Amino acid sequence: MGAAPSNLAVRLGTAAVGLPVILGTNYFAPPWAFYLIVLGASLVGARELFGMTHPHDRASQWIGIFLSGLASGVVYLRYDDADALLAVLVGVPLSGLLVTLLRLGAIETAAHRAFALGVGPLLVAVPLTLLAVIRQASGTAAPGFVLLALGLAWFTDTGAYFAGRFAGRHPLYEAVSPKKTIEGAIGGLVASVVWAVLGTLGYLRGELPLLHAVVLGVVGGVLGQAGDLGESLLKRSTGVKDSGNIVPGHGGVLDRVDALIMTAVVVFFYSRLVRR
Repeated sequence: MGAAPSNLAVRLGTAAVGLPVILGTNYFAPPWAFYLIVLGASLVGARELFGMTHPHDRASQWIGIFLSGLASGVVYLRYDDADALLAVLVGVPLSGLLVTLLRLGAIETAAHRAFALGVGPLLVAVPLTLLAVIRQASGTAAPGFVLLALGLAWFTDTGAYFAGRFAGRHPLYEAVSPKKTIEGAIGGLVASVVWAVLGTLGYLRGELPLLHAVVLGVVGGVLGQAGDLGESLLKRSTGVKDSGNIVPGHGGVLDRVDALIMTAVVVFFYSRLVRR
């Protein structure tokens, strides 16, 4: 038998399949088609999250997935309706509390489960849906801004991976993620700034001033790595190594979008507020 492929080789193979689909849909398909990809990722990510927080309660997991899909649909279809967005912001957390009252289970974990069910859809589905809102509402520059958000997450993750692998010496946050290093974090931050500056020079030429690109790179790099650490915190606190196994070489969807959850929000607010 031949040697098993390395984790890096599996990762590269998965990326070679997935990236053309995501980027092709972003640039050449109608906005609703891109939203369907985002929605699918949001629902799978929600399933992984509630599998960690509600491991023995399949009904609550499905309710959490439903709430995530509902929140995503409202945000995408009514992103300019303040009342609809406020209803999501208030209604989803209240639903988490009500569902937990109906499915009490162990009283010792009831608060944990109520907050997880109430916050989970807002934590996963809504930020990812903002990518589709950018694609829908940012005019001709929309695909470039989506690419900016994607690249900030991917370049941060890749830069941190290689810098940590070859130069990592000092732990970054050992209690949450023992393998992450300060050197890796710096590498991820540099890679994030490089990607944003490439936007100024190429895929967002004329839409993204250089100073804005540097600031977005720094903010996106810092928050993207915070998102990665946040997901590590959730996994470590629930005794899970990977959020799932749907993505070969990468674990689950949450393992791939933890930084994107943050960078999507950063680019959304930039595209909606700063550019006006």
